[in-house]
This record gives sequence, structure tokens and C-alpha cells, in this order.
Amino acid sequence: MGYTALYRKFRPQTFSEMVGQEHITRTLKNQIIANRVGHAYLFNGVRGTGKTTSAKVLARAINCLNPKDGEPCNECEICKSALSGSLTDIVEMDAASNNSVEDIRSIREEVNFLPTKAKYRVYIIDEVHMLSQGAFNALLKTLEEPPEHVKFILATTEPQKLPATILSRCQRFDFKRISNEDIVKRLEQVCLETDVKATKQALNIIAELSEGAMRDALSILERCTQDGENQIDENKIKELVGIPKLEYIHGITQGIIEYNIDKAMEVITAIIEDGKDISNLLWEMIKYIKDILMVKTNQKLTIYNEEDFSRLKELAEKISKSRAIRLISELSLLDTKMKSSTQRTIVFEAGIIKLCDNESFDNGNNPNGSGNTSSNGNQDIYARLDKIENYLRSTSGRPRAQTSYISKPPETKKIETSNNFNSTNSNKSHNWKDIVNHLKQDGKIVLYTNLINTNAVEINDMTIGIQFPGGITSFGKTVLEKPENKQELIKQVSMAYGKEMNIKYIEAKPKKQETNEEQELTKFADGFDIPFDVVE
Repeated sequence: MGYTALYRKFRPQTFSEMVGQEHITRTLKNQIIANRVGHAYLFNGVRGTGKTTSAKVLARAINCLNPKDGEPCNECEICKSALSGSLTDIVEMDAASNNSVEDIRSIREEVNFLPTKAKYRVYIIDEVHMLSQGAFNALLKTLEEPPEHVKFILATTEPQKLPATILSRCQRFDFKRISNEDIVKRLEQVCLETDVKATKQALNIIAELSEGAMRDALSILERCTQDGENQIDENKIKELVGIPKLEYIHGITQGIIEYNIDKAMEVITAIIEDGKDISNLLWEMIKYIKDILMVKTNQKLTIYNEEDFSRLKELAEKISKSRAIRLISELSLLDTKMKSSTQRTIVFEAGIIKLCDNESFDNGNNPNGSGNTSSNGNQDIYARLDKIENYLRSTSGRPRAQTSYISKPPETKKIETSNNFNSTNSNKSHNWKDIVNHLKQDGKIVLYTNLINTNAVEINDMTIGIQFPGGITSFGKTVLEKPENKQELIKQVSMAYGKEMNIKYIEAKPKKQETNEEQELTKFADGFDIPFDVVE
């Protein structure tokens, strides 16, 4: 028999064996016991949290010949056939590779036939959000009124991509991330059964790396044993997954907190020479500063030994909570810039140097709240920013930019000519002008001035279109195409609708040519001799 991966070998066979999803397994078991199983379910959650496993157990449980307390016996003919994959009445379909209308039509034809052996014909459709729009439409009627002998179990990591018509026809269960404590307990059991000797610290690190996904945790554990040695400690894990040594993370963070550019750059040079990936380094720095925040709020940390925790505590005493939060935000933005650059190392080094400079980053605030930044330098920066903002206001708010251009607006329903748009999920009326004005109140003046006189239209139940009646210039395009700005708009619209939404920029008229003044402004911004970004 061939080798079986750990996550498959230790896949739970009953609801009681599942970890961290008791709120779901308890409800499903009660439905089975009361014989009140629904006709369609939607299992939603991040990867590796048990969606497909729960679907398999549920499919066996409702067809089991000898169920007990809502659990499949795994001993009867039906259960054994299902476990071996030979039971044709339980159909598993991957929507990522079978997402066409024809694939769904084949299901519609099959549901009219009675099961061959089992009581119910069960369709498990994984990654259901990958179905095409036509496939969703073909599934609707069958999903709403399936024959009594048919059950549907849909699984997805992105429920926001499903049409509301599909969501309303399913019982939805949200799988949460599994806690580190539960993951460690499960890993300890797996190590015991596989004769693997792992330190507690190593298992804590695996749980932290898995980010709440049990499958990922088992995969990391398996990778650590593939060198033929069954001894696992924290150093072995970090070496295998490419995590820089904690002393590196601590060194750079210390350099930033103490405004010591030389120290930070010395550590960065050592990391690059060691062949470590700077994206991993940046992510570990963000988590390390997050842990500093946790120390400052007296939170419990289990992934550090006594010596490392002592060093972490020393740094926590040297930085304020507000600066730690700003550092996390700046490092996240730096990660975004690196992803869009072909010179990742240069962008990374420049970003770290900026964070080590108390004048450019902290506006004169040292960790204790006082600093020595030149007031004249700050006044000069503010004067230049005011000049740009005043200029932009003088353009009468002409719309500036768009991300995806189309010559004509799509066939959409104008929400209201007064710039109002109504949420389909709420009885409240949300005003587009209020959202635009909110950007101004938050200090995002450049973004605000590019959205004056725009209109909001509802393209579908997941997308809002932003129309630019006055045309768009290249300067405005630079502003609105910034990932930070687009994410801010998505956040504001999603908050108004009460669900996750997307946005699309729509140019209602041919793009205007940029004026000489706007060209001069672009050159003026590009020619700054100070760190400057048009994003507030």
C-alpha cells in the first residue's frame, strides 16, 4: 500500500474526533438524531478547518445503517463503501476544475434517479465559489426543490463570491480557525501514534505557523520528519520552513525601536547573505511586534522560551502602544509595495531605514512621547502638503482616475441621482456623499478630492460602480490605483452594505487630457527631496 499523508491518515472519521468545531458538530448530530436534516448546506471557513471532513462524515451519517447518537458507525456496508470511495451515491465534485454549465446539468439529470444502495444521494461540491455564473443559474432550481432522496453540501472559503440566491437556499455553517491549544493537543496525539518526539516549543511554533488550519499543522509536522529523524525542536522547524532566526527578528526590531539604522542594516545584510526570504522576514517582524503589543497588554505567550520572552519584554518597555500599532501598519504597507516592485530588496531596505529615522517616521515622537525633530522641517512638509491639497480643491473636484476602464457604463441600475445607494441587506439608506465626506474627515484629502461629484451605481449584489462624469486625468489615476486607496474605498462601501463588497471605477466620458498645471503638479510631487506619497 502506498504512502498516505498525515493529514489524510489522521482525518477524523466521526464528528467527535473533529477538533475546534464543536458548535457545528453538535448541531449536525442533533439534526440527524431528530431526523431533521436539511436538503442543502453551506460549509464556510478558511482552509484546513474541517469543511470537507464534516461533509464526508455527514454524508455517511445520514446513510448509515446503524447510526448512534448522530454518528456514523463506520462498520456497516454503506459506511465501508463510502470510506473506500466505492459508494456511487456519495458524489464529490471539485468546482475549481468542474465549473461549467454542463457539469451542473449532469447533476440535474442524475438527481432524478434513486440512489443505488444508500438512502440518500449526496453531492459534496468543494470550492463552490469557483462555479461560473451560468453554472450557478443551472444549480438554482435543483438546489431550491431537490427530490427527497437528494442532499447538497457546498463548501467554500469565499462565501462572498456566491450569489445571494444560492446563499438563501442553504443552511450556512461557519467554521472558525482552530485554536493553537487544540492544534497542539492534536499534534501531541499524532506524535504519540507515529513515534515522533517533538518538544512542546516546537509544537507551539507549528500551531502558530498553521494559522488555525489543522491540515497545515499536520503538513508541517510531516515535513519535519521526512529527513528520517523523528526528533523535532524549534530550530529544525524554523530551518525547514525558512523562518529567519529569532535573534535576527529581534535585532531588526530592536534597531527600529531604538532608531538605530546601523544595527538594523547589519542584521538585514546577515539575513540576505544567509539566503532567507525577506517576505518571510517581514511577516515575522509583524508578528513579533504584535507579540510586543500582547506583552504590553499582559497577554499570555507560549511560543517563546524564558530567555526569548525576557528580551521581548525589554523591547516592550521601550515602545509605546501607539507606536507599535503604527509600526505594524507601516510594515504591512511595505509588504504591499514589495509585492508590486521588481526590486524587493531595495524597497525593503529603504522601508526599514525610514522606520529607523525618528524624524521621518515619528514626526518628533520618541517612544516616550517626546522627540527632537526639527519643527521647521515639519512645517516645510506641511506647507508642501497644503499646497497640493489646496491646488486639488481648486480643480472643482474633477474626477481623476479609474482602475478598470470601459468606454460606456455597464447596464446598471442608478441607485439614486442624489448619490444615494440602498443596501439590499439593510433597511437603512446609505449616502455615497457621506462616504466621500468621511474620507475628508479621516484626513484622506487627496483621495477625497478625486471622488467629489462622482456617483455610485449598483452593478450587482456584490459590486458597486463609481462613475466619473467629468472624465479622468493621469494624476488622478495614480491616486485611485493605489492599493491602499482602493482597499479604503472597499472597506467604506462594505461597512455601508454590512457585507464584503467590491468596487469598479467607471468612466462615463472619454478621458480628459491632463492640464499643464496638473502635469506641473505631478512633476512637483515626483521631485520632492523628502519621503512623500500622495496617499494620506
